[in-house]
Amino acid sequence: MIGEASVKSIMLRFQAVFVLIVPLFLLYTNAIRSVPEVETSINEYASKLEVNGHGSDNVQYLEAPEYRNGDRCGVLGTTTAGYGPFVVHVAMTLDFEYLRGSVAAVHSILKHSSCPENIYFHFIASESKSPKPDELSRIIETVFPSLAFKVYSFDDRVVKNLISYSIREALEDPLNYARIYLADILDSSVSRVIYLDSDIIVVDDIQKLWSVSLGPTTAIGAPVYCHANFTKYFTDRFWSDSRLSRVFDGKKPCYFNTGVMVMDLVKWRTEDYRSRIERWMEIQKEERIYDLGSLPPFLLVFGGDVAAIDHRWNQHGLGGNNRVHSCRSLHPGPISLLHWSGKGKPWVRLDAGEPCPVDDLWAPYDLYRHSKQQLR
Repeated sequence: MIGEASVKSIMLRFQAVFVLIVPLFLLYTNAIRSVPEVETSINEYASKLEVNGHGSDNVQYLEAPEYRNGDRCGVLGTTTAGYGPFVVHVAMTLDFEYLRGSVAAVHSILKHSSCPENIYFHFIASESKSPKPDELSRIIETVFPSLAFKVYSFDDRVVKNLISYSIREALEDPLNYARIYLADILDSSVSRVIYLDSDIIVVDDIQKLWSVSLGPTTAIGAPVYCHANFTKYFTDRFWSDSRLSRVFDGKKPCYFNTGVMVMDLVKWRTEDYRSRIERWMEIQKEERIYDLGSLPPFLLVFGGDVAAIDHRWNQHGLGGNNRVHSCRSLHPGPISLLHWSGKGKPWVRLDAGEPCPVDDLWAPYDLYRHSKQQLR
C-alpha cells in the first residue's frame, strides 16, 4: 500500500506538471488562433458544414447598417396586401451560389436610396435547391433586420420541361426563367416591379428608375442597344424560315439585357406575356432557333416594343470572359447601375486574388464576413 506521505508527494508532482502544461496549452492554442490562414480555414470549414447540413449561413455575413427614410419621403399607408402607396417593388432571385452578390446588391440599393424604408423586396428561391426558401429568408432577415421583404418558393417543374440546352450550362438553371412568372408569383395588388439580377450594384436612387414612364402600351422598360448585331441572337434556321422571322416584321428590334427591367405587371397579366414566351420556348425545343438561355424568347416577344430607359441604368458586361481573363472597362458617361453580366463574378475574382479593376467598385458593398474589404 502507498503511504500517506507518498500520496502527498505524487499529488504535488501532478500539480506541478499541470501548472506547467496548462499555460503551454493555452499558449499553443492562442498561437493557432493568431495565424490568419488557420483561422480562415477553420471558419470556412465550419461554414461549409452548416450549409451542407442545411443549417443557417448567417455567420458568413455582417449585419447591414440600418438605413432610414429622409424627411421628404411620403408617409407609408397600408393596403390589404400590406403595401403602401409609396412603396418601390424590387424583385430578385435568391440562391446560395449568388447569395453574396444578392446581399451586396440589396445593400447598395438601400445605401443610395433617399427612401430606403419605402422599398419592398420580393425574392424568388427554388424549392429544389439548398438552402431552402425559408432558410434563405432567415439569412436575409439576419443580415437586414429592418428590411421589408418576402421570399417566394419557385417550383422548377413549371419551366424545367421547356428549357433547352444552352451554350452555357449556368443558363439552363430554371431559376433564370423565374422572371417570366413574376406576374403570377407576386400578389395581384403589385402592379409594377423592378427586376434585377444578383450581380448588380446600384449607385443611384432607385426611385428614379421606379418613376420612369413605360408609355400606354409597353409592358417592360430597359436600356436598349440598337447598334448591336441583333441577328446573332438567333440561328440561321430561324432567319431562313419566314414563318418564324416575320415576328419582327414592321418592327425595329433592338437588343436589351433582361437583368434590369421595369415591368408593368398589369399589362403582363392582361396580355398573357408568360404564355407568349413559353410558346417560343416550345418552338425552340423543336426547331433550335437560338443558343442563349432565357434572353432570346424575351427578344422574340418584346423586340421592338420596349420602353427605352437611359443607358446609365445598366452598365452591363463587366463580368467579361473568364476563359481568356478579359476585363471590361466602363463606358463613358454617367452610371447609376453596374452589372457584372458575363462569366466572371467580382466576388470570385476578388477571393482568387485576380480581380478586374471594376471589381473594386463592387467590393465596398460586400457584406461577406471573410471579405478583406472594409465597408465605406
